[in-house]
Amino acid sequence: MRIARVAGAATAAAVAGTAFIASFGSPAGATPAGSASTITPETLAAQKVIDDESIADKAIGALMSKPSTWKVGAGQELEPVVTLKDTNGATHVRMNRTYEGLEVVGGDLVAHQSKAGTLTSVSQGLTKVLDLSVKPAVTGAVATKAALTLDAVTKKITKLQADKKYAPELVVDAVDGTPTLAWRVTTKGKQADGTPSRLATYVDAETGKVLRRVEGIHTIDGEGNTLYSGTVPLQVKQNGSTYELRDETRGGTYTTDMNNAEDSLLCQLLGFGCAAGTVVTSPTTTFGNGSNDDRATAAADAQYGTNVTWDYFKNVHARDGIFGDGSGSYNRVHYGNDYVNAFWDGEKMTYGDGDGVGYGPLVSLDVAGHEMTHGVTENTSGLEYSGESGGLNESTSDIFGTAVEFYADSAEDQGDYLIGESFILDGGDPLRRMDNPSFDGNSVNCWSSSTGDLDVHYSSGVGNHFFYLLSEGSGTKTIGGVEHSSTTCDGSTIAGIGRDKAEQIWFRANSTYFTSTTDYAGARDATVKAASDLYGASSPEVAAVEATWTAVSVS
Repeated sequence: MRIARVAGAATAAAVAGTAFIASFGSPAGATPAGSASTITPETLAAQKVIDDESIADKAIGALMSKPSTWKVGAGQELEPVVTLKDTNGATHVRMNRTYEGLEVVGGDLVAHQSKAGTLTSVSQGLTKVLDLSVKPAVTGAVATKAALTLDAVTKKITKLQADKKYAPELVVDAVDGTPTLAWRVTTKGKQADGTPSRLATYVDAETGKVLRRVEGIHTIDGEGNTLYSGTVPLQVKQNGSTYELRDETRGGTYTTDMNNAEDSLLCQLLGFGCAAGTVVTSPTTTFGNGSNDDRATAAADAQYGTNVTWDYFKNVHARDGIFGDGSGSYNRVHYGNDYVNAFWDGEKMTYGDGDGVGYGPLVSLDVAGHEMTHGVTENTSGLEYSGESGGLNESTSDIFGTAVEFYADSAEDQGDYLIGESFILDGGDPLRRMDNPSFDGNSVNCWSSSTGDLDVHYSSGVGNHFFYLLSEGSGTKTIGGVEHSSTTCDGSTIAGIGRDKAEQIWFRANSTYFTSTTDYAGARDATVKAASDLYGASSPEVAAVEATWTAVSVS
């Protein structure tokens, strides 16, 4: 009998930007196991995750001494996943099980030991010692065909297809108490209410019969008490007795806490060894308390911003996530100390907490939309991040960051054309204004031959000014409770065609006509083509696009 002795909890793998501005705790939680000892609320609350291999060794040794009692027979291996310790010294070792190298689904167990190390009981569902052949009579291809056969379950799922990420896998299926060699086939599709489906179908490896199906997408309604958007709905994932800030309905997006650490020099220079942070958890489905004294509050803002941005691009522009393939990214919050910035690095969004003096945490809705849009641009036009194309890149992020803020329709953070106003402390000025970009003292309202020489955050002013005028027109008006006022560079009057149309035009231009080196003159041509595609070559919208570019000195 071979028993694996692997102690310690599983750790998250580290994964390998574009900054938002130019000048511009590790949550606790474990899955408590049952115990033969008396557990009081105080004991449970003080239960700790420990990394002590000797405790797991003692548990495994006790299990080995009575294999028939604990159903641990020949060919099995046990892998300790996590060890919990109560304040009274009792311990609980949670383990996974394999048989002849195959995962035993339903074979997990928890060994409970007294302070003295005596095995007092075992929590497990397996009731039989494993003794079966691991040679399948049917192939994985046959099992896949069976999994794709429509039945009462899969008729509720559309676009059912084999998931290329997961090859059919042989396992021992012991969930129903009768261990059976089975193929686990993973398929994907869409459930009746629009929720994604990731279905695991277990097919008897001897007969080819479908044994059971398990939906891998679990939706749990939670909520976040945020810094900037009030109380908001969130989708969260249950993991044992805790909940993770993870949304399986939006590509598996999630949020981690960096615990104020920063990326190492090796990560910054070569992209290796970058810290992923710790997934934010809560003992309930509620995250945060609306203030900075709860580290989950900023995390709730970031997750909500990701969710709204995902929904905006999907529902308004039919884009399935940042990458367009339905996969998600993730957020890192509480990055560094007094870090007044946020960035997208090709895989994830990272948010600093601000300096606490002039700036709060940079997790506002428009920043989330801004950062995720850098990902969209990276995976569509690929606008080079320098010169005029860099200004267009930044402008595109400001445009859709603003669009996300309007889309959210939040009473706490009303839509406007101000950038980053939510995290400015003590009533300070926003970082940028799209109605009057030169308000910040660095950005430009009107194009000139030197525009491309500016920092991209300032040359973006031309694109921002264009988008505001195309949406709202020139003159003065109140939007989101804030007075906006915009003038043209040539003294003309622009009526505006409405933000919804302006968004459609800019999105199509970026996804269809912009290239990596598009400059402002090229952006004029691209948006005219986009408007012509959407509304007709002789439409008022095309005329408005042409007039508005002229109004910001782009001909």
